[in-house]
Amino acid sequence: MSKPLVSIVMGSANDWEVMQQSARALQDFGVEFDARVISAHRSPDLLFDYIKDMTGQGVQCFIAGAGGAAHLAGVVASFFPLPVIGVPIKSSALNGLDALFSIVQMPPGVPVACVGINNAKNAALLAIQILAASDKGLQKKVGEYKKKLAKIITEKNIKLNKIGIKKYLKGGKK
Repeated sequence: MSKPLVSIVMGSANDWEVMQQSARALQDFGVEFDARVISAHRSPDLLFDYIKDMTGQGVQCFIAGAGGAAHLAGVVASFFPLPVIGVPIKSSALNGLDALFSIVQMPPGVPVACVGINNAKNAALLAIQILAASDKGLQKKVGEYKKKLAKIITEKNIKLNKIGIKKYLKGGKK
């Protein structure tokens, strides 16, 4: 197995339900990754050691998912010299807005990219595009993926125009 290029960290094992979207997308593109449950609040020393270890192994990007106060992405960014992408996880109390605000409102000098609430797939796609900046093979895969998305939308548009909006909205989308 190759060394990981991306690390997925989450503050709680419960976050895996969302964060597995990142793992699947990275697998689909053939990008090696590591995944861990490490809390910025409950295990800060473990997190610090893990970030140092992953930096030494050549990880190029972190994807950090957390809910609530969601300090995980910011703590990772404070120690990791390369891109960090935060995934706000929906919580029951504030529906993920607390995590979203926590991740996007980083202080100057500690940038964290942020995707939508529970949108771990986009976090992986952003990480892949970051890696693709220096990897022609990944650039090609991303281009093919985007063409596939365009084809899907084109086919849906054709179907919509063929059967009409009323039928389409009643379940004829597929």
